[in-house]
Amino acid sequence: MATSSTGRETREFRADLRQLLDLITHSLYSNREIFLRELISNASDALDKLRFEALTHPELREDGDELQIRLLPDKEAGTLTVSDNGIGMSREGIADDLGTIARSGTAAFLEALKQSDDAQRPELIGQFGVGFYSAFMVAEEITVRSRRAGEKEGVQWVSRGQGEFSLETIEKEKTGTDVILKLREDALEFLEPYRLRELVRKYSDFIEHPIVMATEKEVDGEKKVEDEVLNSRKAIWLRSPSEVSKEDYAEFYKQIARDFKDPLETIHFSAEGVIEFKALLYIPEAPPWEQLFGENKNGLHLYIQRVFIMDDCQDLLPEYLRFVRGVVDSSDLPLNVSRELLQENPLAAKIRKNLTGKVLKTLADMKKNDRPRYERFFKRMGAVLKEGIARDFERRDELAELLLFESTATKAGEYTTLEDYVSRMPADQEAIWYLIGEERAVLENAPFVEAFRSKGQEVLLLTDPIDEFLVHSLPSYKDKPLRAVDREKVEEEEIPELIEESYRPLLDRLKELLDEEVSEVRLSTRLRESASCLVSPEGALGSHMERLMQRLGREDELPVTKRILELNPEHPAVQSLRAIHERDGKDPRVESFGRLLLDEAMLTEGSRPKDPVALARRINDLLVAASETTSSSSASKSPAGSMGTRGSKKPKTSESSKKSKAPKASEEKE
Repeated sequence: MATSSTGRETREFRADLRQLLDLITHSLYSNREIFLRELISNASDALDKLRFEALTHPELREDGDELQIRLLPDKEAGTLTVSDNGIGMSREGIADDLGTIARSGTAAFLEALKQSDDAQRPELIGQFGVGFYSAFMVAEEITVRSRRAGEKEGVQWVSRGQGEFSLETIEKEKTGTDVILKLREDALEFLEPYRLRELVRKYSDFIEHPIVMATEKEVDGEKKVEDEVLNSRKAIWLRSPSEVSKEDYAEFYKQIARDFKDPLETIHFSAEGVIEFKALLYIPEAPPWEQLFGENKNGLHLYIQRVFIMDDCQDLLPEYLRFVRGVVDSSDLPLNVSRELLQENPLAAKIRKNLTGKVLKTLADMKKNDRPRYERFFKRMGAVLKEGIARDFERRDELAELLLFESTATKAGEYTTLEDYVSRMPADQEAIWYLIGEERAVLENAPFVEAFRSKGQEVLLLTDPIDEFLVHSLPSYKDKPLRAVDREKVEEEEIPELIEESYRPLLDRLKELLDEEVSEVRLSTRLRESASCLVSPEGALGSHMERLMQRLGREDELPVTKRILELNPEHPAVQSLRAIHERDGKDPRVESFGRLLLDEAMLTEGSRPKDPVALARRINDLLVAASETTSSSSASKSPAGSMGTRGSKKPKTSESSKKSKAPKASEEKE
């Protein structure tokens, strides 16, 4: 950093900002007209902030002039100036605001910007609060002259967007900010009045403050310069819905949400009676980008008697509706309300309740009357909506009706509801069954589902990470309990006593060998095709929750709970293991094959075996044994004296082996 005796200093941009400027300059050329929208939006914010602070400090409004934004195209100088008489910036404020990205997640934003397509980039630029830098798409140099309200000196910031900027103390007559763009040769179109009118109407027509441009007109044969207001200024939310076109709604949404797509749904209504307010809310087509990068904003702008109070008003909607964008204008709240006072204000609580009910009813109507559109919404924002089940007990039943699930009765990508699920339940089914995991393909083929499928009972396949919390917060639906199929007690069938007795020695031996991994080894009637599965004791964490905790690096917080290994007594692999154990209880293959069944159970549920190398070794040993058996069988069929016989004889079956064969479970049942 270099500083002159006159107070002029040169500073370097932060490294991540240099990357951003390079991306903006070279990657957004096809959308470069958005620079004017961003500068006008910043100017409007500065005017709103001054008006709000002047409510308690009227001396900040030094000149008493109307708050406005002015466009000054100068063809001779090749400059376009966007000027406002708002709150202004101090020397350190302008260095912080224009020299760094004062926001977390910069690296993630840069990566998203690199990977996004042309249609997404303007949306990203606006939503991440870096819209000012979009001006470098059209300007070879930017000068910002500003004086903060209440201060005597101004500051000048100059940069060519190439790694550094200069700061200098200046004299500035009025408070506010002037952004002066020295336009590139290929951007001189933005000095034409018709082009500026077009862009203001397209992007900023609903800005409440007047956007003014001096225009030369001929009156009575004489040329006069008069101020022309380029925007309509009428607050769209104050109009009757019948007076507002679909296009007007869409343009206003794009302005306040910094989105280039039309909204999925628009909610425009007035509340009258005990409390009066007007609201214009939008449900977006896709989740706002800042939410994807950890910045969970509600996105509502609060006005009181048309006076802007705050954006990101988090007390007007619950957290699980944070994807909603829009404006609320109240006639009853006090103008000096703060975020802290808003939390305690009973009128604000009533507005919140009203808005929440309206949004949920709109979603319910969409689900009922336009199912494809609702499914499009739910695929993208259903996970956020599910938070409400845990957060809003009062509306839990209402939210449960909005949930969609995949299940064993739906095709991949299709959904069912809890209401439809219950309507399909067999008369003898008492619970709503579900299974949680990462992928549908794994869940629908999981061993746990086999018995339910054979009995014609549907299983919900839950693949959202938040589903673990959802099912704990929604214990039942219409008096039907929600129960996981991978828990200890989900079946009523009993193992025949004769079958249980024939397997008891093997089960006891396996429990002894696998004692560190499992709490019990037992027979199961839930399995039809698979040889084994692992189930969790009632009340314990499931395997999916354990995997989530491990990925978060919080495995130390996991309670020490061993699961239960269940074996299918009718599966040939399990029957073969029993036969090996009956011949020789100390045969090393008992442990080897028992661990194979344990690892198989872990793989089929989506977990990782504790020792993959040992698993691979056991599989290889099986392959070698199978190969030797095949070779021996082939040799026994060869003519005497030929190559490969090696004197082999067909082994005799011992009498004891014949006697050890117990009846199959199916035979016992017959």
